[in-house]
Amino acid sequence: MEKEKLVRIFDRQAGKYEKNKETAKQRRWRENLISHAEGEVLELAVGAGANFSFYSSGVKVTAIDFSEAMLDKAKHTAQTYCVETDFICSEIEKMNFPNDSFDTIVSTLSFCSYENPLMMLKKIQDWCRPNGKILLMEHGISPNFVVSTVQKALDPLLYRMIGCHQTRNIPELIRESGLSIDRVESHYFKMLHVIWAKPGVSEV
Repeated sequence: MEKEKLVRIFDRQAGKYEKNKETAKQRRWRENLISHAEGEVLELAVGAGANFSFYSSGVKVTAIDFSEAMLDKAKHTAQTYCVETDFICSEIEKMNFPNDSFDTIVSTLSFCSYENPLMMLKKIQDWCRPNGKILLMEHGISPNFVVSTVQKALDPLLYRMIGCHQTRNIPELIRESGLSIDRVESHYFKMLHVIWAKPGVSEV
């Protein structure tokens, strides 16, 4: 899909993202993850700012999204929860930060949309300080045959409608990226993964 069309899809969804009400379980999973963020934080595909209510005081967030409409919602949310935030409207896949720029990197439900998710996993490891944290909540293909069959059937339609792939193999992408995993929780037939991690050790 052309990037401009994908941006328009997310622009149209900005209002829905802001009003989206997660279940108590989903909010708890998000809170358990985001509460571990500290220091200089980079948040990928910030959307309408669903994570801002869970950041600890003292963090400084650099929030990126390619949708201006999403960022407008996120700015309001950041003000509501008094989160010190710098906003950047850009395609994160085209951005380059100096290595070791951030103490924490956060992504929640963004790897379903990247053209090259493996490249992004490697990039964020470079951007994260060696003793830093990489906090992910991502969805993908279920190992359950029945569930995955439905996901594969719906994937083309849902990508055209909401810009989101259903068939990314998150555990396999994590393995290929070399990310060092501290803890993983998987939910909903192992479609949703909550991951506490850090940059992998480079092989020389």
